[in-house]
Amino acid sequence: MTAVQKTRPGADTAGRRGAPPPEPAPAGPRPGRQHGRRRRTAAVTPWLFLAAPLVLLLMFTYLPVADMIGYGFTDWDGTSPDRSYVGADNYTDLATRPQLFEVFLVSGFYLAASFVQIAVALYFATVLSFGTRLRNLFKGLLFFPYLVNGVAVGFVFLYFFQPDGTLDTLLRLVGVEGEHLWLGDPDLANPSLAGVSVWRFTGLNMVLFLGAIQSIPPHLYEAAQLDGANRWQQFRHIIAPGIKPVISLSFILAVSGSLAVFEIPYIMTGGANGTETFVIQTVKLAFQFDKVGLASASAVVLLVLILLITWIQRRLVPEERVELT
Repeated sequence: MTAVQKTRPGADTAGRRGAPPPEPAPAGPRPGRQHGRRRRTAAVTPWLFLAAPLVLLLMFTYLPVADMIGYGFTDWDGTSPDRSYVGADNYTDLATRPQLFEVFLVSGFYLAASFVQIAVALYFATVLSFGTRLRNLFKGLLFFPYLVNGVAVGFVFLYFFQPDGTLDTLLRLVGVEGEHLWLGDPDLANPSLAGVSVWRFTGLNMVLFLGAIQSIPPHLYEAAQLDGANRWQQFRHIIAPGIKPVISLSFILAVSGSLAVFEIPYIMTGGANGTETFVIQTVKLAFQFDKVGLASASAVVLLVLILLITWIQRRLVPEERVELT
């Protein structure tokens, strides 16, 4: 027989009177509150990291642009504490003086040089993307000019283009005699300055193209080699379509950059001998003729023109995603 024990109510607790009472559940935030707090923290954290660059961007980019637009409606000379509101008179003055826009013809030399620069950079990027010996050395040599300060580049090429200087000496080695006024002759000054820009910025475009080429899947090259494709066919059917967005971006930067050329011609010629660009002219209006209001209006016109040309380019060549298979 099985003995059945009957336990009286409270007998178990009475037997454990010496045991401590159960501890209450710790008070704290509910799981739902913790999840909501984590979501808010995750949403705020990126803005904490972006706060410093956004403040700097606002202070040194957007606020100066807003001030420039405001100055364009005044006759401020740059030093006087007083400035008068003249409305759209500065823009009317620019529109009625077409000679102020003749300097854009100089930008044509730099635009042509930009196309040469893109072609040369694309060639070197393609060659160096294959198994070329000492390719890291050539990458460094080609990219180095872009790292040099523009002022230093201007002073170096001042000696390079001097009559009977470095360039004339090199030309004599190949049988070209005589002294040339590379920066003094209006027919030679702009091509010479545009050549300096090619030397300086080719490395930047090469790095952009090289990075885009290296993102192309390697198995495409292997398949092309199995099919008997040579280097030119690989460039035409694989590389060129694969980096088309980067090439389009380079053309956009080339056009906008040719309109805003300043450093090289300002340092080397000061805008003399027909080398004055729109930016040099604007700087002279502000600091040489004390017409900061007119110069600000001129800068706004240049900004609007660059944005308009960029928009037209993006409409003509829309951004597209290239997928190579």
